Amino acid sequence: MAFLHRLLKCRRNAAAAVASASFLVLVLVFSVLLAATRHDDSPAIAAPSLLGEEEPGVSCEAALRPLLDDAARCRYLSSPRHPPCAPAGYVDYLRLFYCGFGRAPWLGGAALALWLLVLFYLLGDTASQYFCASLEGLSEALRLPPAIAGVTLLSLGNGAPDVLSSVVAFAAGGGGAGDVGLSSVLGGALFVSTVVAGVVAIVVAGRRGDAAVAIERRGFVRDVCFLLVALCYLVAVLLTGTVTVWAAASFLSLYAAYVLLVWTSHCCAAAAEDDELGDGKKPAAAANHSDLAAPLLVDGDAPPPLPVSCKATTPPPQKTLSQRALDALHSPLYLPRRLTIPDIAAHRWSKRYAVASALLAPVLLAAISYPSIPAVLLSAAVAGAVLAAAAAHATASAAPPETRCGRIPWLAGGFLMSVLWSYMLARELVALLVAIGLVAGVKASLLGATVLAWGNSLGDLVADVALAVHGGAGGAQTAVSGCYAGPAFNTVVGLGLSLTLAAGARYPRAYAVPADASAYQAAGFLVAALVWALVVLPARGMRLDRVLGVGLLVVYLGFLAVRLGSLGASGS
Repeated sequence: MAFLHRLLKCRRNAAAAVASASFLVLVLVFSVLLAATRHDDSPAIAAPSLLGEEEPGVSCEAALRPLLDDAARCRYLSSPRHPPCAPAGYVDYLRLFYCGFGRAPWLGGAALALWLLVLFYLLGDTASQYFCASLEGLSEALRLPPAIAGVTLLSLGNGAPDVLSSVVAFAAGGGGAGDVGLSSVLGGALFVSTVVAGVVAIVVAGRRGDAAVAIERRGFVRDVCFLLVALCYLVAVLLTGTVTVWAAASFLSLYAAYVLLVWTSHCCAAAAEDDELGDGKKPAAAANHSDLAAPLLVDGDAPPPLPVSCKATTPPPQKTLSQRALDALHSPLYLPRRLTIPDIAAHRWSKRYAVASALLAPVLLAAISYPSIPAVLLSAAVAGAVLAAAAAHATASAAPPETRCGRIPWLAGGFLMSVLWSYMLARELVALLVAIGLVAGVKASLLGATVLAWGNSLGDLVADVALAVHGGAGGAQTAVSGCYAGPAFNTVVGLGLSLTLAAGARYPRAYAVPADASAYQAAGFLVAALVWALVVLPARGMRLDRVLGVGLLVVYLGFLAVRLGSLGASGS
């Protein structure tokens, strides 16, 4: 009887794994189709490179360098034909800088830096407020086990900025964008696996003192070894110099093998625990890991619980005049997303916004995908009107839909539109970084490995440190797991999807991987950090301490020293 129970449980977990993997495939297919959408009159999506279709042997940097001053650069960028520097984003940043701020370049630099911060904020806020909320709700609706949801849907939510930044960079192609995509993923993985993991270890060791926190060995070794295997595969691709669509797809399929490995471990661990409980024994790991069950995954049709910081436990106080002024300044950043992304989070529920999002979401999707086809825009407007009428009839003013069948369409719509917004923001962010690199005379790969990697990873630093400090032993375990499982997802799925998309666009020809010395440096230091953690942590009884943390920080400082040193030596 116990064997039958374990068999049925494993089959349920297998079905959940298959459902989760299928949903993940749909996510990736949608991203590919969105990234591959190209139209001649849509500068935000159409351009084959972030800085335009490059002439043979001519780059934007080579075209601008011979020009004597900013006025000459402005005349060149204002001319009808400047293909190497044609914009792919919604804003022509080079023309704005050289023409709009030609007499005050410091002011132009400040404006670009401020807009960079705004884009980082919008991308992170969209992922946290809308994308993650949709995935959490979908994982609850699919009733996924925490282990399976953690390595599929929730990993996708946490890694959305990195993955989409890589996808749009490789989809863009020329102008140094591919270097940005490759270096940003490797730089982000290195930052999280060294700085974030190191700070977590140091903070936990400082707060716990003698009562050091021990990390679960099996999951740690599994995640680190998988990331090492993925890096070896990636380095082999970089050394080859080209990649076919089949080789890129096989790299992407490594994550399916990882999901299967996690499912098998989860199933076997559950079966072993059932055996011990059946014998009247309490499993030794139960006390240590009982608090690791994901709190966002619940049973039944009730919505997943919100983080403590999001719950409205008391009525909000009356806003002051300064707060109202800040709200007015924030509204241009908030309202476009609020009006187009379906959102059924209880603390943000508004029937008016829900109806508006049902009306406007199809219109925005059609305007971005097919802006030059009036029939598509008209059909989207009609579909939006029908959806808005249905939403107005089917929803209540006091609370969002509560049944699972009633929530799934809203969650799917929220996911779809949050991916669209994240894609647009990521594309604009990469375009801006490439333009800043040209203006400042800095390689785009360096900006990707530092600025873009830092911007996409600062949220991980804050969240993981807070989780390790306030979440007890279970929080520290989850934080450390995220420092390796997250980079593994971003590396395999982000770069695997990017390479598959880029190679597929050139099929049957192979795709030339845009890798320079910085990619090998980032991969080498990342391997060094993983080996350090894999050796030091087991040698010290799987306990987080300053030896582990300081060593990881030293690895990252070494990477920065090498990168800055090579930058100074090359004079770029």
